[in-house]
Amino acid sequence: MLRLFAIFLLLANVSYYVWSDGWLRSWGLAPTQESEPQHAAQQISPEALRILPRPDAAPEAAAADPDTPPARPVPPEPAPAAAAPLSAAPPAPVQAVVLQRTVTLPPVAASSGECLQAGPFDPAQAQVWRQAASALPQGSWRLESSPVPGRWMIYMGRFADADVLAKKRVELRIRKVSFDRINNPELEPGLALGRFSSEEAAQRGLVNLSNRGVRTARVLLERPASETFTLRLPLVDAALQARLSRLHSALAGNPLRSCFSPK
Repeated sequence: MLRLFAIFLLLANVSYYVWSDGWLRSWGLAPTQESEPQHAAQQISPEALRILPRPDAAPEAAAADPDTPPARPVPPEPAPAAAAPLSAAPPAPVQAVVLQRTVTLPPVAASSGECLQAGPFDPAQAQVWRQAASALPQGSWRLESSPVPGRWMIYMGRFADADVLAKKRVELRIRKVSFDRINNPELEPGLALGRFSSEEAAQRGLVNLSNRGVRTARVLLERPASETFTLRLPLVDAALQARLSRLHSALAGNPLRSCFSPK
């Protein structure tokens, strides 16, 4: 089948070539020749056409064509008029006038200082600073408060001695209960079995531990809700810096740093 299709394509190409080349014109089989004889009939006196040389062409080029009319002679240019005699007196000196432009620049402003901050301060430390900085210029400093949420803890203790504490640690490891040390000396010796941001979450944690066999733990408020303060001095110049150096003890060990530096 493929061979017959190839033979058919070959015969079709040969037939198209014979037809397009006009070999079958005597049989009335040939493509129509397109021409536009009307353009030749529209010509007007083509024999009167003459090719003229360029105006700046050389004379021998114009002489080579006998039909070209001779070029018209160009009249000579008139001689320039005699220059007027120069006066014997020397020319007056030309005075150059220099315009000076005075540009007044605005005065350079002195440095307005930098922003400094220190902290955090607890409420008691903030009160100490307020009393010590009362003599500073008004508006030169401010204390910005930040709330600190309370924290609850699942607590186990206080134990009688270190031996009881060691036994409780072994029991908790067997039950796979995690624990941590206490940061409050008043609760030592004891163990923290979890810390939570709300009392409700701590109570739910205590129920889970009870289901795992922990019976003597309870929920305590480890840290009440409070607030901390950050001291900010927006514009500290040399004069204010000197006055701050005398208030170093009121900073509670917090160094002054740039407001834009990482903490």
